[in-house]
Amino acid sequence: MSIIVEFFMAPNDASAASVLKTGPGRAGSLSFGNFDPEEAVVEWECLLAGGGFEDLVEAGEPRIVAEQDNDERVVFAVSPRLSAALADAEESELRDAAVSWAAQRAADGEAIDAGIAEVILSDLAALAGSARREGQDVYCRVA
Repeated sequence: MSIIVEFFMAPNDASAASVLKTGPGRAGSLSFGNFDPEEAVVEWECLLAGGGFEDLVEAGEPRIVAEQDNDERVVFAVSPRLSAALADAEESELRDAAVSWAAQRAADGEAIDAGIAEVILSDLAALAGSARREGQDVYCRVA
């Protein structure tokens, strides 16, 4: 199954939800594919900010802001805690988190190259920094 994962900035949940059908467009967004971003953001938060996977899931992370077609299309908010951790992370922290995330995924039978994982986290960290400077939040659309 092929999926499209798009991280983007938006000023609020309503604006983020409005891209459910069409996507966020090119400006202020990142596009990836073929990994489970809902699980990934929880794993990244554990790696970069601490906490337990189950605790974050029980707390409702990630928070869904829009969905359609039996969850085939979803927009969710990246937690403020993860956004801050990404924006504040040093390159070495992102690299270490990427290597750990790739290893976790491999242990679950999902192959993600550590180099690609590092690109994803580095690009997302840059997006989180931009969102912070512009007073916006980070969201993800899955289609």
